[in-house]
Amino acid sequence: LKAINATLAHVWNKNEYYRSKLEEAGFTEPKIDSLEQLASVPFLKKDVIRGDKMKILCVDPKEIGQVHLTSGTSGKPIYTAYTLADQYVYDLLPKYLAIFEESDEDVAAIALPYEFALPGLGFQRLFQFAFGTTVLSLGKGGYMAPVDKSLELMKEYQATVLATTPSYAALLVEQSERYGIKIGEDIRLKKIWLTGEGCSSMFRDRLEKWWGCEVSFFYGSTECGGIGIECSKHKGYHLMEGHVKVEIIDPSSGKPLPNGQTGEIVVTTLLREGMPMVRYRTGDIGYLQQNRCTCGTTMDVLHLRGRMENMLRVNGEDYSPFLLEHFLMEIPEVGMWYHFRLNQGVLTIEAEPFQTNLSDEQLAEKIRKHMADRIGIECQVEIRHDIPRTFGKATRVFV
Repeated sequence: LKAINATLAHVWNKNEYYRSKLEEAGFTEPKIDSLEQLASVPFLKKDVIRGDKMKILCVDPKEIGQVHLTSGTSGKPIYTAYTLADQYVYDLLPKYLAIFEESDEDVAAIALPYEFALPGLGFQRLFQFAFGTTVLSLGKGGYMAPVDKSLELMKEYQATVLATTPSYAALLVEQSERYGIKIGEDIRLKKIWLTGEGCSSMFRDRLEKWWGCEVSFFYGSTECGGIGIECSKHKGYHLMEGHVKVEIIDPSSGKPLPNGQTGEIVVTTLLREGMPMVRYRTGDIGYLQQNRCTCGTTMDVLHLRGRMENMLRVNGEDYSPFLLEHFLMEIPEVGMWYHFRLNQGVLTIEAEPFQTNLSDEQLAEKIRKHMADRIGIECQVEIRHDIPRTFGKATRVFV
């Protein structure tokens, strides 16, 4: 509550847009008396800040130390400005040592974008400055970061930790054989942190088998920074309560939802001075659960269910791509690359075969039957041998 009020006071005093919205909502001072009153604070929507670098800036422009941006469907980016304090002090103070076990004995390979967005630099700062870890700045498939060089660097410096996206983790291990590098022998990781894309637990299970190490999820965004960290129990994301306050709302009414009910994730940053996000509607879907985790961490748990824009409506029901992926990945003959295509309510799954003697027709029939049995969806299936790999975010859903 103190952190939220400090944030409200900061945006009230430093930003015309935030102050006008608070005053329109009936605020005469930047303060709430209880966490329940947070619901009276206006939302911050993406369309308001998209393409406008000054809208919620709360410092003099000369105080900006770093700028990140995300691209949107409209083509206009969302700018996020960080002061030096945002980068090197506030984001590193709460380290969550019960979950992050990296130390100065580790070598962390960061295969995340360093261009424009936050993930690459964010993880580099975390590992270098919070834990003293050696960092290999691999990037993610750019001009100076081809896959073979990335794998070779991980081999030469004996990387123990990898931070990357689910699709790129699959691509690296898939390409390792092509370059004569053996995962588990030449590269022996003890931990992989996945971020930047969502994926199902079955997709993660496959990565754990391929890489021979624990794989955990990290949930965050360029706009809000870190939001949730998965512990070793793999039962949801522990909220980074030193950094953010998270709410779940009904997307239609905007009203807060109780624990256990699924809705849109709303984030308020608690330690940001450059561009604080106050009740920012993320467009992600999930639900909260009061902490019952046996790992010993006391922070409450967030369960992520995907993005609103990627939900697939089949037979009048909304399905998360993560859920569909989970059941698809249960079929061992199906590879890690696939597409879900929805056209006039008909779902088509494009899938690649993986280490199988089944014909394309037999595999397609197996997928159709499995999805009908497991989730009750009748779908069309196309077996492809040429699904393109990507160095960016994997596009799996086409509506």
